[in-house]
Amino acid sequence: MIIYDLSCDNDHRFEGWFRSADDFEAQLERRIVLCPQCDSANVRRVPSAVAIGGSHQPEPTPTSGNGRVSTATALMPAGEQVAAAYRQLVRAIMDNSEDVGDAFADEARKIHYNEAPERSIRGQATADECEALRDEGIEIMNLPELKDEDLQ
Repeated sequence: MIIYDLSCDNDHRFEGWFRSADDFEAQLERRIVLCPQCDSANVRRVPSAVAIGGSHQPEPTPTSGNGRVSTATALMPAGEQVAAAYRQLVRAIMDNSEDVGDAFADEARKIHYNEAPERSIRGQATADECEALRDEGIEIMNLPELKDEDLQ
């Protein structure tokens, strides 16, 4: 897995995770790498900050006036940003997987036991089927069913 720092033409910075540099380039060409804030497909790699190890002593942990240790905090993206990031994730899954419909559990087993070619699939399965797949050591991810208008 490779992680790139990315930026869109509106200078929104974000991170992208890819199987390889070639995978990143292929997704970029297909215009499926989208900014999670504005959905722009005009994306480029930007330099990333790299932590360089050294032999210096760690700095003391800062404390606030009341003696409590100060910690870093993060602000979660606004609702629109979260929705855009989710839409991007779902589009990437849909663009890079085969829809096997109600045959999901059977096809996942065939792939797991090398009875069918290895590939990414998606489809529908009952809660009992999902539990049985997990019990067999087959890794799956549950996603809510989405309509096309939910991805707009």
